[in-house]
Amino acid sequence: MISREPTLERLTIAQNLLLTPFGLDESHLTQALSAIRAHQVDDADLYFQYTRSEGWSLEEGIVKTGSFSIDQGVGVRAVSGEKTAFAYSDDISMASLMDAAHTVRSIASAGLNASTHVPARVIAPSRSLYHGLDPIGSLDSTAKVQLLERLEKQARAKDPRVVQVMAGLASEYDVVMVARADGTLAADVRPLVRLSLSVIVEQNGRRESGSAGGGGRFGLAHFDAACLTRYVDEAVGSALTNLEARPAPAGEMTVVLGSGWPGILLHEAIGHGLEGDFNRKGSSAFSGKIGKRVAAKGVTVLDDGTIADRRGSLNVDDEGHASQKNVLIEDGILVGYIQDSMNARLMGVPPTGNGRRESYAHVPMPRMTNTYMLAGEKHPEEIVASIKKGLYATNFGGGQVDITSGKFVFSASQAYWVENGKIQYPVKGATLVGNGPDALTRVSMIGNDMALDPGVGTCGKEGQSVPVGVGQPTLRIDGLTVGGTA
Repeated sequence: MISREPTLERLTIAQNLLLTPFGLDESHLTQALSAIRAHQVDDADLYFQYTRSEGWSLEEGIVKTGSFSIDQGVGVRAVSGEKTAFAYSDDISMASLMDAAHTVRSIASAGLNASTHVPARVIAPSRSLYHGLDPIGSLDSTAKVQLLERLEKQARAKDPRVVQVMAGLASEYDVVMVARADGTLAADVRPLVRLSLSVIVEQNGRRESGSAGGGGRFGLAHFDAACLTRYVDEAVGSALTNLEARPAPAGEMTVVLGSGWPGILLHEAIGHGLEGDFNRKGSSAFSGKIGKRVAAKGVTVLDDGTIADRRGSLNVDDEGHASQKNVLIEDGILVGYIQDSMNARLMGVPPTGNGRRESYAHVPMPRMTNTYMLAGEKHPEEIVASIKKGLYATNFGGGQVDITSGKFVFSASQAYWVENGKIQYPVKGATLVGNGPDALTRVSMIGNDMALDPGVGTCGKEGQSVPVGVGQPTLRIDGLTVGGTA
C-alpha cells in the first residue's frame, strides 16, 4: 500500500468533509477571497470546520448523561490595519461564502491599491504530531460505559471511605481547513479525548474530595488497565490526604511548587502576559522588555505546539501556520512573544504558529499551546529539604491573573506544611498571592524533574476556550505571600 504525504492526506480529508458535499472546490474559495481582496485589506482567510463530539458521565454506577453532536460551518475574516471584520455561518454554500466576503470587505474601501492578482496555490507546511483517527469510533458505546464502570468499581474498592464516585469520558473528532488570501491552503485532523475521575471520601462526618484524569490527541485505547489504576490511586490518595489536612498558615514564606500540573501557575501568571496582542497594545507587564532580564538565572520558558499527542499540540494553527517550539524566556532573559498573524505583522515579526480560535464562529488570537519551564539540576527532595518553614504545593485548583499588573491569586488543592526540611502535615485553604514577573525573579531552586500535565488543561481568553498543556519542574520561590485559613 502506498501512503500519501500526511499534509496532502489531511487536506483531502478536509475537502471531502467540508467542500465536496456542498458542491464547492478550491476555485470557489479563490473566488470568495478575490471578492474580499477587491478592497484594500492586509489579510483575509476562510476557516472551515467539522466537529463531531461525544460525552458520557457516570455517577453512583448509573449513566447520568450521554451526548453526541455534530457542528460544521465557515468563518470569513478580513483584516485592515488593527481592524478585523468577521462573519460566520453554519451554512456551507457558495451563497453564504460570497455574502460573508462582501460583508467583511467593507472594513476597507475599494481603490487603486486593491489587489486583483490571484496568488498561486501553496500547500502550507505542517507537522505530523498525532494520528488523524476518529476517537469516537475507537470503542463502541457499550465498551465506553464499561470503561467508566470499571473506573468507578476500582475507586470504590480502593478504600471503604469512598462514598461517591463520578467519572466522565469525552471524545472529539475535529477537521479544519484554512484558505488564506496569499494562496495558502492548510488542513488538520485533530482527535482529542479526556477521561476524568472525581471521588468523595468520608471519615467521622468530614468529607473531602480528590480528582484525577488525563487525555490527549489519541484514541480511547490509551485508557488501559494501568492508566485506570493510576487515576484511581491519584484521586483516592488526594481525597484521603485532604481528610488529614489542617488549616493553612498565612503570611510571606518560601513556597515550593511540585512538577507537572502546578505549571498552571506559570501558564496563567506569566504565559498570558507573553501573548502578542497584550504586548503590542502595551497592556502586559512584559511589554517592551525583549532582551531584558525578567526572571532569575536558570529560568527558561517555552511554548511548544510540536509535542507528539499532547492536548495543546497542533499540526497547524488556526491560521494555517505550522506549529513551532518557541523560546519565550531564556536563562531569565525575555527573548520573544507568541504571535498570531495580525499581531506579528503589526509588530514586524514572524507569526509563531499560535493563532488559535475556539471554532469557526470565533476570530483567531495569539494563544498558548503547551507552555512549560525547562528542568534545572536540583533533586526535588533537596528542594523540599531546603525549606526552613514554608509550603509545598503539589496540586492547584482555580486561579486568576491581571495581565496588566501581573498580579495573581491561585488556590492550592493539595499542599503540605514543611519545617526544617521535613513535611509535617497536609494543609487546606492555601492561596498563593503574588505578581507573575516578580515571582519569576524569586525562583531560587529548579528541579531536574520537569513533567507535563496529564492532559486536562483548558484555557479561557476573551470568551474563547481552547485545549492547552502546561508543565514545569519542582520550583522553590522565595518570599511568596500565602493566604491561609489558620
